[in-house]
Amino acid sequence: MRLGLIIYGNINTLTGGYIYDRILVEDLQSRGYQVDIISLPWRNYGRHLLDNFSPGLRFDLAERAYDILLQDELNHPSLFLFNRNLKRDTSLPLVTIVHQVSCRQPRNRWLNRIYQAVEKRYLESVDAMIFNSDTTRRTVEALIGDKRPSIVAYPAGDRLGQLSSIDQIGSRTHDDGPLRLIYVANVLPHTGFLPLIIGLSHLSSEIGHLTVVGRLTMDDRSFRKIKRLIRQKNLSRQIDIAGPKDGNELAGLFAQSHVFVMPYSHEGFGMAYLEAMAFALPVVGSSNGALREFVIPAYNGFLIESDDVESVNACIHTLHHDRHRLFEMSNAAFQTYKEQPKWRITMDAIHRFLTGLVNQRSPAELGI
Repeated sequence: MRLGLIIYGNINTLTGGYIYDRILVEDLQSRGYQVDIISLPWRNYGRHLLDNFSPGLRFDLAERAYDILLQDELNHPSLFLFNRNLKRDTSLPLVTIVHQVSCRQPRNRWLNRIYQAVEKRYLESVDAMIFNSDTTRRTVEALIGDKRPSIVAYPAGDRLGQLSSIDQIGSRTHDDGPLRLIYVANVLPHTGFLPLIIGLSHLSSEIGHLTVVGRLTMDDRSFRKIKRLIRQKNLSRQIDIAGPKDGNELAGLFAQSHVFVMPYSHEGFGMAYLEAMAFALPVVGSSNGALREFVIPAYNGFLIESDDVESVNACIHTLHHDRHRLFEMSNAAFQTYKEQPKWRITMDAIHRFLTGLVNQRSPAELGI
């Protein structure tokens, strides 16, 4: 089987969606399939719309003998018309991988109406869908009003390994000093880093210390605001900017932390939260999005409303002063991780789904 995958930019980008796509590509290749990465350049939303009028790419894809064309749904502005034109040249099945529904992200409602019109038309142009959560599936089905072939294939938390010994939970929990908090995401407006540090500016340095893992410079406006706020609030000793980390480095930071905090990011799933749970970290996340599928408030974490700027500090205070509760929630987080599907199970499910789509094609469609 030969497949193509359309993405923006570099498949090695450190975000949950790209990591998911990369694991899928590597799995398919390990099964002996050829997978071509078709990378479109990153531009702004308006310029992405112009990609739909690129005949060269359409004819190139039509000539390649793909069995399936995968598309990261993030590319929807470049493909919402393109797909319809492509179908005039080929019967190639188009399968979208949906990590997040863009028009449901928090932003100006008029802008989201434009996004919705484009995204809805894109989703209607594909033949099948791979969802990263049941929440994402229900959001898409409400948007387009129908159910086409699909699978919910959850991201897993075992990519970085897990806590080496459950005994570490007890020794780490009762460490002296402030709670070691960790935030893992590239800093963009929708990941909610700015309101987090505004809240932390009211938190004593004796209660919590935050390590930030990810790129701060992807959005210049947000970066300037963050630098100014850290300087004005004198937070440089309370916040450690670690930069992008992955693999053993990120696993080491998880292992020495107490709590994962990213309370204002609307997640299609939240892979980083589950990876944190693999190291027995209770999480503080958003009540909006898919975290509700595996985060149980006051059991393995806390869920915060998008406009609630006080509860995060209250949660941190609670866990700092009640180390027994921190111990219990850390154990619960680790148990949640163990109960979730692992990457091998997820990839097996996607492979069966894609194979089924190919087997359903008629001999004429297969050129027989």
